[in-house]
Amino acid sequence: METLVEFLREHGYAVLFGWTLADQLGLPLPAIPVLLAAGALAGQGSLSIGLCIALTTIACLLSDAVWYELGRRRGHAVLRLVCRLSMEPDYCVSYTTGMFERLGAASMLVGKFVPGLQTLVPPMAGMLNVSRPMFFLLDGIGSLLWASAFLLPAFWFSNQLAQLGALLEELGVWFGILLVGLLVGYVAFKFLQRRHFLRTLEGRRLTPQDLKSRMDSGDDLQIVDLRRRIEYNAFPHAIPGAIRIAPEAVEDNHHLIDRDREVVLYCT
Repeated sequence: METLVEFLREHGYAVLFGWTLADQLGLPLPAIPVLLAAGALAGQGSLSIGLCIALTTIACLLSDAVWYELGRRRGHAVLRLVCRLSMEPDYCVSYTTGMFERLGAASMLVGKFVPGLQTLVPPMAGMLNVSRPMFFLLDGIGSLLWASAFLLPAFWFSNQLAQLGALLEELGVWFGILLVGLLVGYVAFKFLQRRHFLRTLEGRRLTPQDLKSRMDSGDDLQIVDLRRRIEYNAFPHAIPGAIRIAPEAVEDNHHLIDRDREVVLYCT
């Protein structure tokens, strides 16, 4: 923390703006430590807290505007691209669309506070044709809230953060080893969990080509479309003969599935 504070003290606003922009674009450069350090420096009078909040909000808006326009033009392709970078890509699209279905455009107010969603919400808004004025209004408010949530507490408790930084400096390399160990352990756990999940599905998955071949050969299949409503509205096409059941409604509508036929489920 002490090294980061010194770096920010020397380069100031440019580092805060550039680092936040890179983080929001999806690069693996976490912005929260930088925001906390900048807030602490503002509390000590080295930076202006108002300008820090403004620059952070603008950086968020610029990056989100890029993702929003990509979502409008490329739709699900962009969302899948972003989700490939997550540790749970199979769950990523479903979780994001589920949140949008529950909260609508207001998802942009809270998306930055949900780990893994800050880069997903803007392209989803573009894909669902949220109007530009509404997008920039809600995204601007959400970005302002997110910036303030980290900068202001660091500004108010700058002395305590300075003491924490000194303590971490004393712990030195052992604290860094602990953090790296925890991160590596978590990534390894998620990787093994995903491998196990995919292995259980290997014998039960069909490629689109396999399904088309079986349909052409006249196999008696019951095809169930499990896409959520907003996913279907964004791409209103379905496999011929498929019945549509929302994921959250499967338990109440399972009787619509003919168990005497081989059942094929598909989603986004």
